[in-house]
Amino acid sequence: MTSPNPRTPARTKARSQARAASRLAAVQALYQHDMEGTPVPTLLHEFHNHRLGATIEDAEYAEAEIDFFDDIVKGTSARLDEIDAAIAAKLSTGWTLARLDKAMRAILRAGCYELLARADVPVGTVITEYVDVAHAFFDKREAGFVNGLLDAIAKDVRG
Repeated sequence: MTSPNPRTPARTKARSQARAASRLAAVQALYQHDMEGTPVPTLLHEFHNHRLGATIEDAEYAEAEIDFFDDIVKGTSARLDEIDAAIAAKLSTGWTLARLDKAMRAILRAGCYELLARADVPVGTVITEYVDVAHAFFDKREAGFVNGLLDAIAKDVRG
């Protein structure tokens, strides 16, 4: 009898969905951190116990890859100055990070973190996933902004 292949299409799809859920939840956690100043350990506890995979107000949250979620939230928080500098360097003249919508900042920060720290995730995957997250909060124009800015950062940090 042969061992099951851990990379079967069903397993790969489930992992992809779990990572997408992790990214969306990480953006929500980073937004909450920016809005309320909630400490990261408190955020992680709240999301682990009350949001990830839960049903809230008839909305079912997908199961997330907890370690991946934690890495994005903790890593983004730990490297915030470096991430913000990378984002600010790609903004148009006259624009500052403070001028961006808080949800947009959270999306860009999480995406930038992955580009900087998660070499195991292909650039195209990072950009596509955060463009998808942007569609959950914004219109097409803003999603295009996420695409362009993360692509510019990727060229700097991934060569």
